[in-house]
Amino acid sequence: MEAHVTPTRQAGRARSAHLMCGMPLWGVTGTLACSYLAYLSYSHVRRAEFEWTHDGWSIATYGVWVLLMVGLLGETRCWRERVFFGLVMANFVLGLALAVWQVAPVDAVRLVRVISAALWAAAALVSLVVTFSSGQAVDVTKGPE
Repeated sequence: MEAHVTPTRQAGRARSAHLMCGMPLWGVTGTLACSYLAYLSYSHVRRAEFEWTHDGWSIATYGVWVLLMVGLLGETRCWRERVFFGLVMANFVLGLALAVWQVAPVDAVRLVRVISAALWAAAALVSLVVTFSSGQAVDVTKGPE
C-alpha cells in the first residue's frame, strides 16, 4: 500500500538585510555618483540655470527611477540602506514633479534645485557610512542582533 504524501511548504529563502553594507564597491559607487549629482545641482543653482525638460522621455525616465527606488526600499531591511534609497528616491520624485509641472515658476525650480543638491549631498554621506558598514548591524524588522 502506498503512503499518502502531503506536500510540505518549504520555508522561503532567507533574505539578507543588506544589499550594500559590507560591499565597499556599492558604497563607493553611491558616494561618487551622489557627490557628482550634488555638485551638478549646486552648479545649476550657482549659474542660475533653472530650465527643466518636460518631454515624455524625461517623465518616463524619472518614473522608472522612482519605481526602482521603491523596489529597492522594499528589498532591504537595513536602516542605513533605507535612508540612502529614500534620499535618492526623494530626488527622483522632485525631478519627476518638475518634469510634469510645465509652468513651474523659476523660484520653485530654484528651490527644488537647492533641495536636490542638499539631498544628493546627504545621500553621498549616507552612502559613505554604508561603505564602512559591516552588514552586521541593526535590521529594522528584528531589532538589535
